Amino acid sequence: MSQKSRDGVRDPYLALRFPEYRSYVFATFLFTVSILVQEVVLGYQLYSLTHNPLSLAMAGLAEAVPFIALTLYGGHIADVKNKRRIILWSVAAITVGSAILAFFAQASLNGTIPTPTLLVVVYGMIVLIGICRAFQRPAASSLRAFLVPVSVYENAATWNTSFFQAGAILGPAIGGFLYAWLGFAQSLMAVVGMLLGALILFSRVTEKKGESAAVREDVFQSIKQGIRFVWHTKPILFAISLDLFSVLFGGVVAILPIYAQDILMVGARGLGILRAAPSAGAVITLLALSRMSPMRHAWRNMLIAVFGFGISILAFAISPWFLVSIGALFLSGAFDSISVVIRQTLLQLRTPEEMMGRVMAVNGIFISSSNELGAFESGVAAKVMGTIPSAIFGGVMTLVIAGWVSLRTRDLLTVRLDTAEGKM
Repeated sequence: MSQKSRDGVRDPYLALRFPEYRSYVFATFLFTVSILVQEVVLGYQLYSLTHNPLSLAMAGLAEAVPFIALTLYGGHIADVKNKRRIILWSVAAITVGSAILAFFAQASLNGTIPTPTLLVVVYGMIVLIGICRAFQRPAASSLRAFLVPVSVYENAATWNTSFFQAGAILGPAIGGFLYAWLGFAQSLMAVVGMLLGALILFSRVTEKKGESAAVREDVFQSIKQGIRFVWHTKPILFAISLDLFSVLFGGVVAILPIYAQDILMVGARGLGILRAAPSAGAVITLLALSRMSPMRHAWRNMLIAVFGFGISILAFAISPWFLVSIGALFLSGAFDSISVVIRQTLLQLRTPEEMMGRVMAVNGIFISSSNELGAFESGVAAKVMGTIPSAIFGGVMTLVIAGWVSLRTRDLLTVRLDTAEGKM
């Protein structure tokens, strides 16, 4: 099945015509919504309790450390074990942890446990999420490659990112409004319900497993092979490195509670809107990308997208107006979505099926480093430099990094991905 229908017109819904892929992306959507609702609720509660940017920095670190420590092993396990079962157990563990957290949140409201105890439980839950996602993300990312033919990878990457970003729109917005309407504990109970729905949808995807050389290797050799493959595949190495450093410095998600409370004065509802704005821009862009491929000049388009992302972050950093801030974040998501589609397509086309879990684990480390460690960097920078100067610094660093990478990778400007043949 090709990217085009019989009359030669590009079929924007091609990947969605595969039933198991539909179950997978809807499960991804619901899982994303639930995790981000919880993230917004926890972030706002932490800052409300402490009024310290370092509490937000530590939240990012609490998730990043276990994820980075375990995800390479998680990638090895994804290549040698049942991917579907790994996903189900990971999501189930997060669901149970969320239910326990909701219980402690309610107990805190009733005055039966002190605030320091609640903070310990909150950070413990964040650590649990990091551990579970170290196994869930490589398994889910590698399973996706088995649900559609190679010729549909680009369209599948676009729709997977679209569903993820749609969840990333609704998750923060729902989180902000739930916190304002229901409070901390009841918002967490809503998260438990959504996670149960994601579990049901993931269970409808059957196991797909290729023959893996990792079965015949010890775990360290297996992990080393995945790292070596990424290191020697220049387009993949530079694509995920560019994403790492641009989002590591340019990401402002972690300090949005500070902007919402202290700078823009818009409260929890405003925080939900700010968190949703980048994903709104991403979804609109991704709908366009389902009809227009960015792969003809893939590397050029990726560099342009990263430059645009950096400029958008700078605009957000200096804006004192809520609507302008929303617009800047909207554009940051639009630019970021272009680089995500290019990177995901590149990973799936250039990675052998038997190494997919390990390569996706390496990619996951880069993504987690850019997101969770980026959250830590943002919180520390906001504490040391001040919130607005730290955001300006992040935008400037993104532009500097994109400029440096563009000089180092001129030979990649002619790269074109042929998804019909699965070749560079």
